[in-house]
Amino acid sequence: MLSVIIVNYNVRYFLEQALLSVQRALEGMEGDIWVVDNNSVDGSVEMVREKFPDVHLIANKDNTGFAVANNQAIRASTGQYVLLLNPDTVVEEDTFKRCVTFMDAHPDAGALGVKMIDGSGKFLPESKRGFPTPWVSFCKTFGLSSFFPKSKTFNGYYLGHLSDDETNEVDVLAGAFMLMRRSALDKAGLLDEAFFMYGEDIDLSYRIQLAGFKNYYFPETQIIHYKGESTKKGSLNYVKTFYQAMIIFARKHFSGRSAGAFVLLLHAAIWLRAGMTIVANLARRWWLPAVEGGLIFAGLLLLKDFWANYFYHDPHYFKAPLVQFNFPLYTLVWIAMLWLSGAYEDRYDLRRVVRGLGLGTLLLAAIYGFLDLEYRPSRALIVLGAAWSVFTIGGLRLLLHFMEYRNLRIGRERVKNLMIIGSSTEAERVMGLLNVAGVRKKLVHTSPSTDRLDELVRIFRAEEIIFCSKDVRSQDILFWMAKLGPQLSYKIVPQESMSIIGSSSKDEPGELYTIDIRYAIAQPLQKRAKRLLDLGVCAALLFTLPLWLLFSGKRGHYLRGWWPVLLGTKSWVGYKPGSGTATLPKIKPGIFHPLDRFNHTPVNDDIAARLNFLYARDWTEWNDLEVIL
Repeated sequence: MLSVIIVNYNVRYFLEQALLSVQRALEGMEGDIWVVDNNSVDGSVEMVREKFPDVHLIANKDNTGFAVANNQAIRASTGQYVLLLNPDTVVEEDTFKRCVTFMDAHPDAGALGVKMIDGSGKFLPESKRGFPTPWVSFCKTFGLSSFFPKSKTFNGYYLGHLSDDETNEVDVLAGAFMLMRRSALDKAGLLDEAFFMYGEDIDLSYRIQLAGFKNYYFPETQIIHYKGESTKKGSLNYVKTFYQAMIIFARKHFSGRSAGAFVLLLHAAIWLRAGMTIVANLARRWWLPAVEGGLIFAGLLLLKDFWANYFYHDPHYFKAPLVQFNFPLYTLVWIAMLWLSGAYEDRYDLRRVVRGLGLGTLLLAAIYGFLDLEYRPSRALIVLGAAWSVFTIGGLRLLLHFMEYRNLRIGRERVKNLMIIGSSTEAERVMGLLNVAGVRKKLVHTSPSTDRLDELVRIFRAEEIIFCSKDVRSQDILFWMAKLGPQLSYKIVPQESMSIIGSSSKDEPGELYTIDIRYAIAQPLQKRAKRLLDLGVCAALLFTLPLWLLFSGKRGHYLRGWWPVLLGTKSWVGYKPGSGTATLPKIKPGIFHPLDRFNHTPVNDDIAARLNFLYARDWTEWNDLEVIL
């Protein structure tokens, strides 16, 4: 008997797809499924209860961590074999049969892992790993394993010298798919609950070996592991959590000088990787504003010399404060207004570029009149600078668009050529889901099967494939993803599901097309607008202090709220606490809430929850102003 255990945390749609594939893989086998939910707020528990009533569900009231949650289900389950499986995975129909057959034929096998590919069809090297000795960890931390991927000496972490397609004994298996013999677990012990997340699979793999069993990498079946959905590698929290787990492991299994040296190396790795993460995140976020700021400033310098010679006939007409004060001010205002207008959220929307630069120019014209005469050299430079900024920034965005898409159709939504593999009924359902979700695709072909799929992709120039899991076996989906490679995008629509799931990178969150509600208050531009409105109200209240102190009946609210709102710990308007807010986007607590518009009219919890929902879905600046006024 096989007990499949899945620990879930806020990945409802991926969990649904994983459970459907697990149910298929268990057909004809004796087995059961356990889901341990670590206090998700995305409706995961309700989905499991509604769609998978036969699944054993443990709904925790807080996030207990990966090890604790798995141990809960391991203790409650009775299978001869226990499988730890991530919720962001898809298994083949015969994965479990093949794995159990191998384990039955190899009584020395304590645990087994399989070949894993990501959502783009690429092999995941963590499918097989070596024991993280100090040398192996050093090579991994400082990038030697990446420079010498096939080296036994330098890439011991991912065992690069072993073939991806051959069964081998390995040291460490990934917790995303870890099939274990119950008797091996009884000897080795359960997962160490000192590990909250990461490292527990390494520790358990090591203890299984110490108990006299072997760990095997078994590539005769494969699974999809989207990975990015449960691993946010671009965050400082990931770096800290991962390396702290390695420190726990080192202190547990090493002793003497080797332990001290290893822990010291890991502490150095934390600082190194944290620094690299910060730099990478800053570069990813700010490189475009920095480049465009440099272009604006350089253009202003050129315009200064041009205008001094052309209009004033004096190359030394403009003084030092122009370059030291005015030009930095102009540049910062234009970049800030580009940011506020959303030009860095959608960098190929030239309307946002023109709007941001236009608003910035108007603001500079207003500021110009308040400056001392020393800092008012020439209004023409503002006008010329604005024209220069529109021309250069528009040109830069056009160049970036061409480099990315190989065309100059900037500003137009690029529609991918879509191929749907499934029955005509399912294909029609997929197109309906895409339309409702507001996703535009150019359907070039549908096919009920995967026969000669590579030729169809070439003939119809398909860029994205959506597989209908009702009609296409997981085995065939994984085969073609691996064969066609990462140059295409892949999605899967689970049977009877209202979502379409995929991922183009192991390090990025999975992509999701769903008919779920789009909350205005969760969009970056609206979030920024809400914060600016809060600050604007703070400024207005400060300037009109005598009036609202004299006439406002809620002066106490304003007095108590002004400072927290200014600091950003609160907002002037937020949800009514406790009324259906768990599933809504997170915002700052409010001094007021939407129900304040109704003065003292009593409302029940259902109405309050509905008003909170409408506030989040339809938020605009006017909604907040109405509540405040």
